[in-house]
Amino acid sequence: MDLLKVFAPATVANVACGFDVLGFALEGLGDELIIRKKPESGLKITAIHGSRHLSKDADKNVVTVAAQALLNHLEEKPDFGFEFELTKKVKPGSGLGSSASSSAAAVFAVNELLGKPFSRTELVQFAMAGEELASGIPHADNVAPSLLGGFILIRSYDPLDIVELDYPDDLFATVVHPQIEIKTSDAKKILREQIDLKDAITQWGNIGGLVSGLAKSDYGLIGRSLQDVVAEPTRGILIPAFAEAKQSAAENGALGCSISGSGPSIFSLCQGLETAHQVAESFKKLYEGIGLESYVHTSPVNTKGVEILG
Repeated sequence: MDLLKVFAPATVANVACGFDVLGFALEGLGDELIIRKKPESGLKITAIHGSRHLSKDADKNVVTVAAQALLNHLEEKPDFGFEFELTKKVKPGSGLGSSASSSAAAVFAVNELLGKPFSRTELVQFAMAGEELASGIPHADNVAPSLLGGFILIRSYDPLDIVELDYPDDLFATVVHPQIEIKTSDAKKILREQIDLKDAITQWGNIGGLVSGLAKSDYGLIGRSLQDVVAEPTRGILIPAFAEAKQSAAENGALGCSISGSGPSIFSLCQGLETAHQVAESFKKLYEGIGLESYVHTSPVNTKGVEILG
């Protein structure tokens, strides 16, 4: 096999209380990547569709940086190289794991063409190199669900310990992306370097409650736990009509609502598709009302992660 086309899903990270440790994958939204073997060694990006601002330089694009991280860990290096053609469908700076989708697609595709020397879980550490390039921090709460699918907890970064969580089948997400861009690196700079012990205790309790609520299909507990006292109070001021979006989601039956990743996208979790659609309509009306273009997407939790398209 010399050519492969793959799809890597967009993701919602943090999931309110789980800063840098919780994330889940979305269906129907993600990046596509075509990879080809080439006779010469090295990595080359031949085309990027859907974004005019991303670099084709192998040292400045998450696709090739993540792929190179994988190659660096091979005991036997291949005597050929790879070419990549990237189609961006997750906008950079959207808060929906744009860099993670590209990084996950790259390491998965390279691994496939090399005969699968690494498991999907092992690929996470290589995809994190792409995240480090994009945001300055090698976090896994986007790349892990993009690679593995499902709802993911990063229990530890050193050593990396990834836990695939149980969650109810009737859980749906609605995300809205107001059409502005917030860079992850900039969003991290405005966070407090220290938090009060009271806030830390609240956040720990909510993480435990959310994980338990997902496992027990206890929607009430899920809703009570979707509270963020660490990042949201600061980052929320960067997002137009954020408070109104949270209120609208609650009034239309959402379990909870918070910032997706570093924003500006906002997500809500809902019990049932009908409620998710109601929240989607409320998001559309809200942003139409203030004259700001937005993209709204409704999705169950993606169970597959990266998948081969052809």
